[in-house]
This record gives sequence, structure tokens and C-alpha cells, in this order.
Amino acid sequence: MKKIIAFLVCSLLFLGVYSQTSGQVATYTTGVQALTDGLVLNAMGSISDKLDKLDYTDNSIEGSPYMSNSFAPGQLYYGDEAVGNIYYRHNAYNEEIEIKQTNSEVASILGLSKDKNIRLVVDGKSMSFKTIVDNNGNTKNAYLTLLVDGNYKLYKHLEVTFKEAKRAENSFVKDSPAKFTQFTEYFLEKPDAKRIDQIDLNNKKLVECIGSNELKTFLKENKIKVKNENDLTKVIHFLNGQ
Repeated sequence: MKKIIAFLVCSLLFLGVYSQTSGQVATYTTGVQALTDGLVLNAMGSISDKLDKLDYTDNSIEGSPYMSNSFAPGQLYYGDEAVGNIYYRHNAYNEEIEIKQTNSEVASILGLSKDKNIRLVVDGKSMSFKTIVDNNGNTKNAYLTLLVDGNYKLYKHLEVTFKEAKRAENSFVKDSPAKFTQFTEYFLEKPDAKRIDQIDLNNKKLVECIGSNELKTFLKENKIKVKNENDLTKVIHFLNGQ
């Protein structure tokens, strides 16, 4: 346990917050303090890159990069061993987990290291950093929430895109404000698979992805048309024999 706690302490980056408003992204000071130089490179890279490109303090930006703007309670694990209780929020645009030891407004915000052994458990569901392959064949890293465990593992991912403001070309149309847009995606890890692939809410594509005639029969006999998360969960439970 002592080694795990020591590792996690070295995996947290102190971020000095000088301004934080509900519905907006926290703005960080340039005086970032870290326990190790390697941690700065690991935990701060994507945040600083995108802060250079976006002015998160602009009140005209619609939407949010966060799954929820508020901090929520969760439990931190390293592998299977519990480390402690924290408060968190997920910046899905930056793929960062921000955590605090207490839910006080003045509590320091920490950036969780993107270590694949670290898990955040919220309402019984585990969130962790994974390598995934999207529908376009692109490989990237992202935080996934485990929905169904078993031989077939089903994950949910919140994808957030940002669109810059655009001035109207003429007086007949309105200006387009800068905007964050959120999308829910699903990913599947097959038995003994070495990758986690994106899957679609579509019967035909699911059957092709799984390569199972039994699944095709199951969908037909139960008159299931996969259109939402509940339908998809039923499919994965069937594949796991649950």
C-alpha cells in the first residue's frame, strides 16, 4: 500500500487555480508546480497545448468540455487496490481527469496522471485510460467508462469537439458562436483481443463486428433493433452468457 500511495502522490500535478466559474473551464496560472519534471510532461502536455489555442474564459462559448461542470465523489484505485476517496470532473475535450481531496471551492485542483493502472470508480462503474481505435482506424488514448464486464467488455466514451466562432457572410444570417459539442461513443473489447474498437448502434454492423450467427439469431428472435445503450447492453450480456 505504501508503494501505491507514493506512486499516486508522484502521479498528481498541482495546478494553481486563479479563476473558476460554473459552466466554464478552470483557468490555470502559469506558475505550475510539479513533483517531478516527468510528471509535467505527462500530465500537463495536452492541457497546456489546448489552453494556448482556446480562450476558455470567453463567456460566449456555448456548451462545455466537461461531462459535468461540478465535481462529483469517486473512489481512486491503483489496479485492484483502493487508494482513497476523491472528488472529480472529466474534461472530455482535453481527456483530463481533474480531482480534489475535498469539494470545497478553494480546494486545490489536481490533474490525474494518465496511467492505465489507475481507475476511478463512480457509482459502481470504473473509468480508466485506454488505447482505442475509432471507426476511421485512428488509434488514440481516451478515458472510457466500463459498462459491461466479461469476456466481451463494453465501454462508453464521451467525445467533445470544438467549433470556432464564425462571422455571418451577410446580414441575412446570424453569426455562429464558438461551441463545444458532445457525442456519446461505444467501444468493444473482444475476448483475447489486443485492441478496443468503436462499435455502432446498428444490427448489421454489430453482427459483422462480432462475426456471430448466434447473435444474428438472438436479435431476430427477440426483435431487437439496437438503437440505444440499453439495447447494446443486452447484446453484450448475451455474448457473455449472462
